[in-house]
Amino acid sequence: MTKIMVVEDDQNLREIYSIRLTAESYEVVSAGDGEEALAVAVREKPDLILSDVMMPKISGFDMLDILRQTPETKDIKVIMMTALSSEDQRKRGEALGANRYLVKSQVGIEDVINAIHEVLADKGNAAPADSAQPAPTPAVAPAAAATPAPAPESQQPNGQPTQPATPAQ
Repeated sequence: MTKIMVVEDDQNLREIYSIRLTAESYEVVSAGDGEEALAVAVREKPDLILSDVMMPKISGFDMLDILRQTPETKDIKVIMMTALSSEDQRKRGEALGANRYLVKSQVGIEDVINAIHEVLADKGNAAPADSAQPAPTPAVAPAAAATPAPAPESQQPNGQPTQPATPAQ
């Protein structure tokens, strides 16, 4: 079973994400700050860490930096979530090795779940990026083919047989 660690100092948010991820059949472990997260990451070896940026003790950025420098945790996938929407903060997260950087005010829980499926490249509810295109529409028959064929010469439109024309005298 895929294991995800939720790192969030807001206990209510941590519980909401944990419940939703459990419903997606993930095993969930959690931590309330960056310091606790580092210890849990080494002990639990999660497949992915979903982490807040602004936390007490050790920030999400510092936690990510330490994770990437630690042999046991350097390959764990990390999604950073923050209230900070500045481009500098996003670039910092990416430079430190975040697999994804989400701004909380711009995403809902389903967006977070889809990002997790995408980063883990699992089936989940997220469609693969290349299948996001709409299915091709079936070819439509030319208009002429949709018009009814003319009645054979031996029938009138009312279905009665036609009388042969008499030659003019």
